[in-house]
Amino acid sequence: MPAFADFDRRNYPTVDVATGYDGWADTYERTVMDEMDAALLDRLRRPDWAGVRQAVDLGCGTGRTGAWLRSRSSAEIDGVDLSAGMLARARARGVHRTLTKADVCATELPSSTYDLVISSLIDEHLPDLRPFYTEAARLAVPGATFAQISYHPQFMMVTGMPTHYTPAGGDPIAISTHLHLLSEHITAGTDAGWVLAEAAEALVDDAWLAAKPKWADLRGHPFTMALVWTLGTA
Repeated sequence: MPAFADFDRRNYPTVDVATGYDGWADTYERTVMDEMDAALLDRLRRPDWAGVRQAVDLGCGTGRTGAWLRSRSSAEIDGVDLSAGMLARARARGVHRTLTKADVCATELPSSTYDLVISSLIDEHLPDLRPFYTEAARLAVPGATFAQISYHPQFMMVTGMPTHYTPAGGDPIAISTHLHLLSEHITAGTDAGWVLAEAAEALVDDAWLAAKPKWADLRGHPFTMALVWTLGTA
């Protein structure tokens, strides 16, 4: 499989996930746009968000995804993230029942608990998708939904841009980034017992270019993608 390093055009200094997001926590919400993820979640036909009762927010970050879900559901939401700085932001937001500092592939949360697993823009930090999908399946009840937003592999390959942030008064810093083809998601998901129920893609469009006009050459390219899975009952 191709590696992100084969496409990287920036060659920024790179740090691990916890270090990077601790450094980014204070400015994260000013740099991540709803067009990346929330707008794509809004387009999904499933699940019935209002019917969700127990949800786990993997890679919850500052709580953006949890807040989106809270506006559509009365579910109890548990959040997991590796970054203490991001968890502090999520805690201040107050939408999660619990917040746990842990690896999303080994959360130590109780098995067979959640009817929704949700994650947004985190899988590019995982060297291997299989433990992620396996952990999501362990956490879920039979028939549960797993809604996941990812950067589109084509976008990563065309732009050669890692996930990165710019600290105050400093130069850009990349956070460890991995490239995963759609086939890797399908294989990892189905091997873990998930059944693909829906897929959607967000394209670079006028709304996006209004905020990022220098990306005009990318108009029409896929930017992020959503995969919605259900857990088999066999």
